[in-house]
Amino acid sequence: MYEKLVTFAAKQLELDVDAITPDSTFESLGIDSLDIVEMIMDLETELNIELDLENQKVTTFGELAQFIEKKVR
Repeated sequence: MYEKLVTFAAKQLELDVDAITPDSTFESLGIDSLDIVEMIMDLETELNIELDLENQKVTTFGELAQFIEKKVR
């Protein structure tokens, strides 16, 4: 899931895939809250799942990948 997330995010947010690591925070990559919301909405459509991050502490791509993996199962 992590690799799929990174590929999707890099394309969606116009980032270099190599710039994204599991420990990369959204903030460190210049991703603002609007970008995150748009990316999550597109991921929900792509994966056909609901990703409610409202009460979740997700600040890195690794954490987001783990959260998505739990929802996909």
